[in-house]
Amino acid sequence: MVGWGVRSLWAWMESSVPFLGMVLAVTALATNMIISKMAMSTGTSFFILSVYSNALATLILFPCAFFFHRSKRPPLTFSILWRIFLLALFGYIADIGSYAGINYSSPTLGTALLNLVPGFTYILAIIFRMEGLNWRRSTDIAKSTGTVISIAGASVVTFYKGPAIINKLHTLNSPIFLLSSQQNWILGGLFLTVAALSTASWCILQSSILKMYPIEMIVVAFYCLFVTIQAGAVSLIAERDITAWRLQADMGLVAIFYAGIVNITFRLFIMSWCLPRTGPLFVSLFNPLTIVIAVVIGVVFQGEVLYCGSVAGALILVIGFYAVMWGRAEEGKTKRSNETNNVESSGHEVPLLQDKSEEA
Repeated sequence: MVGWGVRSLWAWMESSVPFLGMVLAVTALATNMIISKMAMSTGTSFFILSVYSNALATLILFPCAFFFHRSKRPPLTFSILWRIFLLALFGYIADIGSYAGINYSSPTLGTALLNLVPGFTYILAIIFRMEGLNWRRSTDIAKSTGTVISIAGASVVTFYKGPAIINKLHTLNSPIFLLSSQQNWILGGLFLTVAALSTASWCILQSSILKMYPIEMIVVAFYCLFVTIQAGAVSLIAERDITAWRLQADMGLVAIFYAGIVNITFRLFIMSWCLPRTGPLFVSLFNPLTIVIAVVIGVVFQGEVLYCGSVAGALILVIGFYAVMWGRAEEGKTKRSNETNNVESSGHEVPLLQDKSEEA
């Protein structure tokens, strides 16, 4: 009885660890957006923030990657490296788009527009013929409809603020300020949409790279190195003022360390650990939770204003997100069922062939 109880407890803990890991991962992402917004509000350049955070992640990941994979490591060819460099370019565009987007708008909008990624990924997969489109299949209808709903939700959350629900503004209510705020919100939404599209492109390219070189930690280490190089080159042009590069003991330094250690290194490790154990669908299902965490942190601890448009648009986005995810899940079940049937039919055929050969 005691042994059965210990086994049950251990099984429950094993099943709970991926869930807790993904909650920590999405909390890290939402918190990073909040801290980055605070840092940029105090004058930290998002160009410099990207350079230093990715450089810190590179310093952490490179020793770990080559230590854990010091044996049985396939050779890195030029063909793989230039693909990782292109992957880093998509990642850097997503990085800068996210920082610029939340700088002009809010972390709530940033986390909401993350749910555009599955829809954009589906569109790109169709364009590059990685997926087909058959209007007679319910899964394709669900994914297509979910993509359209997600884009509609993104339009609502970007172009319509509506009345404030929580923490209404008591100052700076002049028409000029409100017009400027609305323009910044729309600009921020456009930056975040570009970041979502770049992230979708990153997902498409990453899947092909991992088929060629299935050592995820080494790929991520080189990815961070290339992002650091690209970010450094762009920042040298964008930030001519040498004082912007100086590290000071303020919120900017906190944002750099948090982004480099927690958001990039820790979050990527957790997601890489969960993916082979639970599958990509399980990992993706936690995206909408990021909105809730960002709203709670922003409203409770920062006094952020929560608008009706943000809530309505986020709800539409989540509906579209889950429609796409449902279509993918059902498609996966169908593929697995077909593979099982093929294996079973081939398993029945082999003994018959063997019997005939023996009779001969």
